[in-house]
Amino acid sequence: MKTISYNLRKNRAIGELASLVDNHGAELLCLQEADTVNLPSRIGALSLVRATEKNRLGLAMYVDSERFEVQSAHAFQLKKSLHDRVLSPAHERLLGARIHDRESGSDFIAASFHAAPLTARNSLRRVQISTAIDELGAIGPGLPTIMVGDYNYPVFHNRLTAHMRASGYDTNFSDKRTYNRYFLFRGHYDFVTSTGFEIARVQTLGRGSSDHLPIMVTAQRHEALLPLAA
Repeated sequence: MKTISYNLRKNRAIGELASLVDNHGAELLCLQEADTVNLPSRIGALSLVRATEKNRLGLAMYVDSERFEVQSAHAFQLKKSLHDRVLSPAHERLLGARIHDRESGSDFIAASFHAAPLTARNSLRRVQISTAIDELGAIGPGLPTIMVGDYNYPVFHNRLTAHMRASGYDTNFSDKRTYNRYFLFRGHYDFVTSTGFEIARVQTLGRGSSDHLPIMVTAQRHEALLPLAA
């Protein structure tokens, strides 16, 4: 399963998405900072599942509707940072969906996530991530889950990885930095956390008009890796 995650930088990179999906064969597309009011119903071969509604620049998810059947989709509010309360409110920072995979005959959870900006503390972002895990778990208890997005967490990755491991999640970073606009803030901002999936590769794709670079996650459910019974 191939998933692309992309922070569009206030929707500036919206015109790049069709070629990204087609060129890389993406089956899931998770967006951040998308103009949710004016999103197309289709991007390449993918269909819009849902977009957040309470903030204009928000989250969206597209899926390959031939392979996947979306059973439910939900947007969630997470603990707000001072930036959210004072400057530019972002009410919904998590978009999750329970999806049935027709190829495997099984269900899983996919999510697009956008953490609080760098003006907030890492401790707040860890709270947001923990809350996101709990919310996604309520959609489908015990189901394999993959959450991609802009985590705004470029340093102290070891602490985050340990925090995720304690929650039963793996953290995988891409092969190259995903944010290089400013020297002081460059690093791996966009990555994937998951449970029940084997992450084969997280690839940073080419630079476009956003200050973030898109990433593509290639994943497979753990059950699919088990040998067939004799």
